[in-house]
Amino acid sequence: MTNQENIDANAAKNNAEQSKNITHLTCIICPMGCQLEVKTPEGYNAETARSTSARSTSAFSTSAFSTPLESFTVTGNACPRGEAYAKKEMTTPERTLTCTVAVTGGNRPLVSAKTAGEVPKAQLLGCMQVVRRITVNAPIQAGQVLAYDILHTGINLIACENVAAV
Repeated sequence: MTNQENIDANAAKNNAEQSKNITHLTCIICPMGCQLEVKTPEGYNAETARSTSARSTSAFSTSAFSTPLESFTVTGNACPRGEAYAKKEMTTPERTLTCTVAVTGGNRPLVSAKTAGEVPKAQLLGCMQVVRRITVNAPIQAGQVLAYDILHTGINLIACENVAAV
């Protein structure tokens, strides 16, 4: 192996090792859609951290694993919100659940609804399994709580529109 081939092989190996610690995300906080690059700490396993987070009993825990947020390096963000989003997405990803709920005695068969806060991403399917069994009676007012503390997350399901009784 020539000296140049040896240098090229080492460079490729270093790039492969570095890319294992880099995750690319698109920020969804605002319409800019910044392309974020998150460098994770050595030995960090995102799947382990996310599954640990999903099993966390507290919906409000800030960290479900031992890696401090300061050890993540985020680039590509145009504002501080992008950095906060990337760190949260790498550790405890959450989403607002939007859905429809069955209505009885109303002028429409369904009412649009959403969670009043963010639910751990790993629990979205479980929340939807609960939502599909819910039926509410009309009349319904926008902002009315349709389900309290869905899946013990501390988050309520609220109506997004009015449905009049028939």
